[in-house]
Amino acid sequence: MNLRFFLVFLCFSCLIPIAPAKEYKVKDVPLVHLQDRTRYVSNPDNILSAETVASIDRMLFSLEQETGIQTLVAVLENIEGNDCFDFAFQLGQQNKVGQKGADNGLVILLVTGERCIQFVTGYGLEENLPDAVCKQIQVRYMNSYLSKGNWDAGMLSGIEAVCQQLKGTGTPLSANQHPEDDDFSYVLIILCFAMIPFLLWRVVRRSTKCPVCHKHTLRQTSVRILSVTGNLRTEEITLCCSNCGHTEKTIRHTRRNDDFHHPGGGGMLPGGGLFTGGGFGRGSYGGGNFGGGGAGSRF
Repeated sequence: MNLRFFLVFLCFSCLIPIAPAKEYKVKDVPLVHLQDRTRYVSNPDNILSAETVASIDRMLFSLEQETGIQTLVAVLENIEGNDCFDFAFQLGQQNKVGQKGADNGLVILLVTGERCIQFVTGYGLEENLPDAVCKQIQVRYMNSYLSKGNWDAGMLSGIEAVCQQLKGTGTPLSANQHPEDDDFSYVLIILCFAMIPFLLWRVVRRSTKCPVCHKHTLRQTSVRILSVTGNLRTEEITLCCSNCGHTEKTIRHTRRNDDFHHPGGGGMLPGGGLFTGGGFGRGSYGGGNFGGGGAGSRF
């Protein structure tokens, strides 16, 4: 009896369709910023943890206060149409993300079902956040995490890099630079650090070589000031080889030390971002237009 009941239950279970995941339309994406001006991350499927959402919100609130740049982040499981660029573009354009006239809006869309990350920028961000830099940020800071399903780390790392780029802090990325150039840059830096001490050693060693016995035993024995004209001083240098006793004299021209002790100074430049205070008042988007700039990646 129990076996018969189990078989009937199993048959009915196989016939029950599994509800597909919701496919969001642009108009269905919750705009949390309109309810609370300190929030920017729409995370209706709870793909990101609450801690990550709070961290990103803080970064983007600081970015808007300091630069005026408005950001909308949407993290969704599935979207209608399966076109991440068009969805992100419509999300920014229909909601007028960015300030009117400045067109400094930014939309960052993560669709886990499509395995895509998409940036779309307004016209006003094309200089500081061009398409190539958007792609670099995704490749360097996001895709390795996102490909493993580590949504929190990927979004935190990428958005932190975006904020640094737009604020001008950290190491700025160049539109002419490619991620694969990094290894070459590191090798070049190491070579420079290795070569500079070697070249200095060669210069010093050549200056101690005696022209008679060719040993590196030539030493400075005396310095005599011949003349001082203004800040220019002419000196006679006597060199003697400790091996063969060869002596030679050379003339050296130097500047006096007080040439560099001139008055100077400067003041701190006035600055600081516009900060309107904390609170949980309603936010708004400023009427910006989108030019279709940005970049996307599949992971």
